[in-house]
Amino acid sequence: MTYEDTLKKLERVKEILIRLTNRKEEIENFYQILKFPQRVIKVNIPLKRDKGEIEIFEGYRVQHNNFLGPYKGGIRFFPEVNEDEIKTLALIMTLKCSLVNLPLGGGKGGIKVDPKNLSENELKNLSQEYVKMIFDFIGPERDIPAPDVNTNSQIMDWMTEKYLEITQEKKEKLDKNYLRATFTGKSIQMGGSEGREEATGKGGAIVLNELVKKLNLDRKKLTIAIQGFGNVGYNLAKFLFEEGYKIIALSDSKSGIYSQEEFDPSLVMKCKKTKGMISGCYCIGNFCDSNLGKDITNEDLLKLDVDILIPAALENVITKNNAYQIKAKIILEMANNPITDEADEILNQRGIIVVPDILANAGGVIVSYFEMVQNIEKRRWNKEQIFKKLEEYLVKAFNEVWELSQKEKINLRLASLTNSLYKIFESYLRYY
Repeated sequence: MTYEDTLKKLERVKEILIRLTNRKEEIENFYQILKFPQRVIKVNIPLKRDKGEIEIFEGYRVQHNNFLGPYKGGIRFFPEVNEDEIKTLALIMTLKCSLVNLPLGGGKGGIKVDPKNLSENELKNLSQEYVKMIFDFIGPERDIPAPDVNTNSQIMDWMTEKYLEITQEKKEKLDKNYLRATFTGKSIQMGGSEGREEATGKGGAIVLNELVKKLNLDRKKLTIAIQGFGNVGYNLAKFLFEEGYKIIALSDSKSGIYSQEEFDPSLVMKCKKTKGMISGCYCIGNFCDSNLGKDITNEDLLKLDVDILIPAALENVITKNNAYQIKAKIILEMANNPITDEADEILNQRGIIVVPDILANAGGVIVSYFEMVQNIEKRRWNKEQIFKKLEEYLVKAFNEVWELSQKEKINLRLASLTNSLYKIFESYLRYY
């Protein structure tokens, strides 16, 4: 999904916004501003390798829009990182924060690197050199980075340490808790929030529960297939299993498993860690048995006759080539952009309900916001409090989207984009 592709998606919403606001000229001007990131920072990061040689790594921080508040978005370490990708993800963060009523704008960062090729010492130094490069552009009231692909709480801790060190060198006498709010996704010891690791999966479960209520369905009779068994897919599966849904198919990057009986995700994960793969982990009831299921491919999983399909791994897995073979009645997008535009149109025509990624996987950024608030206000919320607040935010966002969808007779993706852009537009009017 390119930056231009994302802008084209937003163009489809323009006429709806004009109809809702009756302000054609202002909407046109608003769109003109929204097309361009407010700031694109490109840095060349020198890293002294363990053997003594210097290697230069390309890095970015894109600050798309701050009409609603400071920029917010992750930092990824990935060999294919490029400016267009980071711009696209920053724009999506602008939309996501607005949709779930956070006082934040959208940003994103990244370094073009394969972290597997770095020692721990090199990884720490690269992370901290990146902070030195973008120091002047980040802060609790400017831009708040977080983990993303191939980054984690350890890397956020290293970045926070460097930020605090630079601040001290500049003799800026600010409270350390306040300064720690510059980064979220930190370890608990560094000021991180409880529930952060599970937040995206928990958020997906909350959103799905709300949809099931609206459709008057019995969750205990609903079958689910989840593609992706990493942090998001596993935690989502665990929460859905606990709430009575029947999970009959799971997959990781290598293979998948299927059974007419329901899998226990916790046992499957335990088995996967022992075996090193999900293949053969047919864990049902209190034990795992090779006779209780069969292995399937990731492609097969997408075509299963289930009530709910959850792509929670890669983008563009549902395309025009397999959209007609999807049998699920509901798709919950936990991965970013798992459905191509052409496939989305086909699914819509077939009456399949798609809950878009900017709503379904927003739990992570909401709990990141909670972490920031806890740091600034010197508070500490437990996981129960975090999840209760998370539910309040997501139920409110879902109901806004659902009501707009019903009122305007549009699908949930268009309703989500419309609602998100409308809030940013209202803020834009106060600027211009």
